[in-house]
Amino acid sequence: MFVEKIEWPEGKKCAVMITINLNAELFWLQLDPECENMPKTLSLGQYGMKRGLNRILDILKERNIKGTFFVPGWIAENYGDKIIEIREQEHEIASLGYRHENMALLSEAEQDEVIKKSISAIEKSCGVKPRGFRSPEGELTMDTLRIAKNNGLCYSSNLSDDDRPYYNDLGNDMELLEIPIHWVNYDLPYFAFNYKPAFPAGQGRIANYTGVLSNWKDEFYGCHDYGLCYVLQLDPQAIGAPGRIGMLEDLLDYMEELGNVWYATGTQMLNYFEESKLEKSKETR
Repeated sequence: MFVEKIEWPEGKKCAVMITINLNAELFWLQLDPECENMPKTLSLGQYGMKRGLNRILDILKERNIKGTFFVPGWIAENYGDKIIEIREQEHEIASLGYRHENMALLSEAEQDEVIKKSISAIEKSCGVKPRGFRSPEGELTMDTLRIAKNNGLCYSSNLSDDDRPYYNDLGNDMELLEIPIHWVNYDLPYFAFNYKPAFPAGQGRIANYTGVLSNWKDEFYGCHDYGLCYVLQLDPQAIGAPGRIGMLEDLLDYMEELGNVWYATGTQMLNYFEESKLEKSKETR
């Protein structure tokens, strides 16, 4: 199958964007608000911030790779020291809603309020205005993307309709760079598990680690071969466990083995596509 290839910076063969979703206990609270009184369930998410996050940061630091951390505003307010630590290590901080809302269930006004609160909380926490937007696991609407754009967010990483970044036409002469994601490259669907609230609903899963790593390597091999953009999604409460964190190291080793990879944050990706768009505009004049 022919796939149009992108010319990546410095002649790199493919791009890799390492993203970390700091869901913490909000993932479980979104499933059932009663979890607020379930310390056992909340501790699943808290583990990610207490132990898992530092393991991810250590691996990225050792390899001099900058990640993009998608942060809910509530997390910025309640784990401010962690957000500052991430920023001090020069990783990107992007928006993940305010309190893990299902954006599609909210009115436009409510969505606007959520996104504004998210941006404000992140700015107050670490002094940085986020440029990227990812919606929590629930659905979003085209209005969500337009509202994100109107609030100064410059790129989205939500949709799954391509494996290359592209400008998404939002109507009314508005567009937003989309950096697509795919469930296969996300750790949480493989590993998140709880009895009550039941997740997954059918229960029968914590995935085999070797099998998941094989999936990720196969997907990267395909992206590398076709010259595409590989976006990995991680949650510290999943990948940060001592038996799983080695999966991240093994995957990064494999990427280095194939070589010629451009590791980019969301904003670096945005800047590159903005510059490319400007150059193409000049050529057509």
